[in-house]
Amino acid sequence: MLSKELLLQAVKEYGTPLYVYDGDEVVQRYKELYDFIKWPKLKIHYAMKANYNFELLKLLNAQNASLDTVSPGDVMLALKAGFSTDRIIYTANNMTDAEVKMVYDMGVLMNIGSLSRLEKFGRDYPGSDVCLRFNPDVVDGAHAKIMTGGDLTKFGILLKDVDKVKAIVAKYNLNVIGLHEHTGSGLQHTESVLQSMRNLMAIATPENFPNLRFLDFGGGFKVPYQPDEERVDYVKMGNDITELFSAYCKKYGKELEMYFEPGKYIVAEAGYLLTEVNTIKVNNSRAIAGCNSGFPQLIRPIMYDAYHHIVNLSNPDGELNVYDICGNICETGDRFAEQREIPEIREGDVLAIENAGAYCYSMGGYYNLRPMPAEVLAVGGKLKLARKALSYEELIAQTMGV
Repeated sequence: MLSKELLLQAVKEYGTPLYVYDGDEVVQRYKELYDFIKWPKLKIHYAMKANYNFELLKLLNAQNASLDTVSPGDVMLALKAGFSTDRIIYTANNMTDAEVKMVYDMGVLMNIGSLSRLEKFGRDYPGSDVCLRFNPDVVDGAHAKIMTGGDLTKFGILLKDVDKVKAIVAKYNLNVIGLHEHTGSGLQHTESVLQSMRNLMAIATPENFPNLRFLDFGGGFKVPYQPDEERVDYVKMGNDITELFSAYCKKYGKELEMYFEPGKYIVAEAGYLLTEVNTIKVNNSRAIAGCNSGFPQLIRPIMYDAYHHIVNLSNPDGELNVYDICGNICETGDRFAEQREIPEIREGDVLAIENAGAYCYSMGGYYNLRPMPAEVLAVGGKLKLARKALSYEELIAQTMGV
């Protein structure tokens, strides 16, 4: 966790609104997954959609991390950050022919999640290596919009369609080297991870897929967002995962690689959105603190009803009051927090919105024609500008196509 002093120093140097990332914590979270899951052939593929900041990618590349990518842009940026193609897997949703060709030509392994795309892939690239994404038939996640298993989701091939898969694979002489599943983001029950694994392993037999090199069990590892929320016992969960996979590999007949694709777990707690309060008003019973940021710069509260802890960096010891922490966008729902108890907020105070490292900047946009904030990386107590904010002039020129 970054100190109040360092965060205020970042504000002094770069202004607000501002994203600050703790690079040391990112590396720590990545490394500790290998401490939790003691499988000799474990590969952690960071889900770069969570946060594709170039400096963070370079940090992870220095750790020899692998990546889960979801667009040609992801792949292109990953290569620029130094990742080799053998450390990248491509799992886009509803792929087009053009993007499949683009990614295939770059030498990245395709992870295919529909029968129709598998048919087209086989037709265009017969004899190729491929990974297949299955729907694990387990529903879990922090919000209905980010549950990726079960009947209502668009993701993955149904487990019962394995014979249809095998027919396409045989028709085009495809080489299935991996199987994949992903249950959801912010999984609420550790048993969901184990059951999803069991469901995938039930079809991952030598009879169905004799050339497997790995099974990929997706991401979704939960992190605590609320101050009193307990951390998941990942040591125990890691032991259970390893025991289950070890028994499976004995049945399969060889030791396979095990992949996981965490995004949020690696970067969420490392991020802070710093915003300045410019308006205080009281609407009868509601005290409102208005900020110079809004939901296009951190969308999770309005999209997922997500909780983000907020700290008053300027007045941490002030008397506790209850506030709605509101943004600067023309929407009533533009609130970072509603009826939140926090030390007295004054105009000019700087607030730190915590757990802002995952699915915050990466889901940002220019609604109301406001530029996205700058991003700063902190490593070893030193600050580095990782991406500058667009000026209004640059944003308007971009909007005009100049």
